[in-house]
Amino acid sequence: MTRFSIRRQVEFNHCDPAGLVFYPRYYEMISALVERFFAEGLGHDWCEMGDAGLCTPMGKIETRFTAPSRLGDWLTLSLAVSRLGRASVGFDLMCETAGGPRFTGSATSICADMKAGRAQPWPGPIRAAFTPWLPIPGDASSPAAAPDMQKAAFR
Repeated sequence: MTRFSIRRQVEFNHCDPAGLVFYPRYYEMISALVERFFAEGLGHDWCEMGDAGLCTPMGKIETRFTAPSRLGDWLTLSLAVSRLGRASVGFDLMCETAGGPRFTGSATSICADMKAGRAQPWPGPIRAAFTPWLPIPGDASSPAAAPDMQKAAFR
């Protein structure tokens, strides 16, 4: 399974008064991860897609937090494409530090027509760009076979 990753350092603006990442900030980081994936992984940035009248709103997102992140931590956020539908894409999400996992999750982004406000099929060039990222049937490293990180200790 091919994963796309970005690194981010936890900044003061990400944290609550205790110096821990305030959980909504993780969703902003996930959005940045998906945006970078479209731009760098697929070669179709959101500016270009917006100019063509397309957007990729999040249709569903689930996370399982396993340990806190603190001010100054370096996070590696990654995604793998778990499925490609007619007008949607599923992602397997992961966030970890050198100290271990911070969260796992899944998300579904929708290909949508900005003016109509509804889903539309992926345009051919974007659909084709997903090909090297698609899971390989029977691959033991597919998102479904990823290790269960729900038992990670709260540190």
